Amino acid sequence: MARQLTDVTPAAARRAARHAVTRKVAGAVGAVLVLQALFALCFVSAQQLLVARDMPFGVAGAPSPVVAAVASKLGLALSDYPSQSAAMTAINQGKLYGAYVTGGSSDTLIVVPAKSFFAQTELEPAFLAAAHKLGRPVTVQTARPFPPSDPVGGVTGLLLLPLLIGGYLAAVLVFKAARGTAAAPWRALILIGYALLGALLTDLIAGPGIGAYSSSHFWPLLPCFWLVTSAVVLAAAAIQGLAGKMGTLLVAALFIVVGGPPAGGAGTYLLPVYWRNIGVALPPQNAVSLIRNVIYFGGNDITTPLIVLFLYAAAGVAVIGYLGRIRPARAAAARRQADLSDASPEASLPPGKPAASPPGRRRAMIAIVAALGVCAIMQCLFATTYMSAEHAPAATDMPFGVTGSSPVLTAAEKTISLKVTKYPGESAAKNAIDQAQIWGALITSGTSNTLIVVPSISDLAPLDLAVRFEDAAKSTGQKLTVQQYAPVPLAAKDPFGLVQGLMLIPLLIGGYMSSTLLMAATGKAAGRWRAATLAGFAIVAGLAVDVIVCFWLQGFPSSKFWIVWPICSLITAAVAFVAAVLQKLVGAAGTLLTIIVIILLGNPSSGGATGVPYLPTFWRDLGPYLPPRNAYILLHHTIYFNGHGTTEALTVLLIYFGVAMVILGVLDWRRSEPPVPADAAEAAAMAVPIGATP
Repeated sequence: MARQLTDVTPAAARRAARHAVTRKVAGAVGAVLVLQALFALCFVSAQQLLVARDMPFGVAGAPSPVVAAVASKLGLALSDYPSQSAAMTAINQGKLYGAYVTGGSSDTLIVVPAKSFFAQTELEPAFLAAAHKLGRPVTVQTARPFPPSDPVGGVTGLLLLPLLIGGYLAAVLVFKAARGTAAAPWRALILIGYALLGALLTDLIAGPGIGAYSSSHFWPLLPCFWLVTSAVVLAAAAIQGLAGKMGTLLVAALFIVVGGPPAGGAGTYLLPVYWRNIGVALPPQNAVSLIRNVIYFGGNDITTPLIVLFLYAAAGVAVIGYLGRIRPARAAAARRQADLSDASPEASLPPGKPAASPPGRRRAMIAIVAALGVCAIMQCLFATTYMSAEHAPAATDMPFGVTGSSPVLTAAEKTISLKVTKYPGESAAKNAIDQAQIWGALITSGTSNTLIVVPSISDLAPLDLAVRFEDAAKSTGQKLTVQQYAPVPLAAKDPFGLVQGLMLIPLLIGGYMSSTLLMAATGKAAGRWRAATLAGFAIVAGLAVDVIVCFWLQGFPSSKFWIVWPICSLITAAVAFVAAVLQKLVGAAGTLLTIIVIILLGNPSSGGATGVPYLPTFWRDLGPYLPPRNAYILLHHTIYFNGHGTTEALTVLLIYFGVAMVILGVLDWRRSEPPVPADAAEAAAMAVPIGATP
């Protein structure tokens, strides 16, 4: 009997070990699937339908049927003002998105681009159309226009990226370097000091370095940046002190997954009401409001953002300080109790906690300094890459078609860079649009011209082309009609063509998170069934994102559901396999390397909803070699251009996937591999925030 038990016990132990690993793997990929689905749900639902919702709008003068007609269609919260000057005062204080002033013979529409670029593009056409229909002359007046360095108001949202992610990473990395002593009394001072350093670096890079805003804003913005980063890093440290390692995931979910989508970079009153109300209580939205009002509204209307951010910072300091006093007191009480029962010096030490030594403290400080150095580098990279790629979109060599010749085209080319191709007629030009070869076309007939714009190709190009060609028509005395044309019309809940760019984020993040948490669960960067596990995850994750965006959020036509599923799975799998290979080759640092390649370089160079022609030269030339641009083109063109123009993108993604799969297959079947010490919560926390671009 004893011999039989001896023979059975090792086999049972092996089975138990396999079951334990299986449970860990299932838990890891399940957690990633939930986070990926939550990302997709939050990002797409918050930003897919940017329309006016209770938008503050001023009215001065006698009641106007124009205002009534627009208010019946748009969600405006009207406020009466005694005069135009009173309305302008409110506008200059950052309280209104615009105003309509009724006059004797004509009216004045005041638009405020700095409040929201998207709001202006929605309000101005609506009021002009209503006024024209009612036979009321209207003059458009622009207040607080954007400078050339920020033509579409993207700078405030882009500034949030390094500040938010820098603060989060500082809290996570210091927590790791300090071996979980999240509530040490000195930690608040270190994090506040880093917040100042991160704020200074971001200010130097975005301001004097890139020129995203004028040098006069450098000093006013520095304390704002410091406060934003301090609020995030101190609140994160406090939550870690209360919840331990799982606190890092809680902070990511609170500040990034939930807080990022309602940040309001495009305008808070364009968000769904529930998202706007959620954002009011979290740092990201208050940070965007603070930065926007300091840059464009002279620091007016910043009381609420300052109070909220100060409360987060103060609460963080209070919690860290409180926990820093209570824990040492408990440890001292435990030592005194141990002294009563055992007089030996060893017995006076807390269980499992060796006495701190000066060399140990020095090593801890070196680790903390190194962690903050990595965080500073990442924050600088975020400030540099996204800001340089996106702060001032200007078209270069935009593919454009023309039939015949017209002075309108010659005049327009003085203000916008076009790569013009001639076509024999309108049908040929539209066929080129169907093939995703051109972004618009000018159809000429004598002194009459028709500008065809394609709303499904870019969120900015149709408006940009219309403005440039309308000005050109006026300067040349030609007649111009603007016509919209799209092979597949935009979905009702995707009027600006933003959904594919938004859903790409959870696909990319889910890819490298699956590999990262799988490594954490198994303790190895490779394993015999890793490739099959990642492939299976990609299939399920692609389906989950597809179902959420297509059916739940109605972000694209349901007729595209079945073709979008394998595309989503391919994107996730390609990133997952690349991350797994890098993790095998360079260990846990492979996750960081994947983030740099895919998110810090790949995502800014994708072009996104705005489009590749609006990227600076460096980013435009880099994008074709990285997965994100090819992933976006494959996804977007499949949905809105019936798959035309996707051959190259599909080929590149398949090459990434195929090559990485072969390499991973070879590495996975090698048995000689040292274990990789990792913690699932820690690994997820490191992977979650990167790529969450509010």
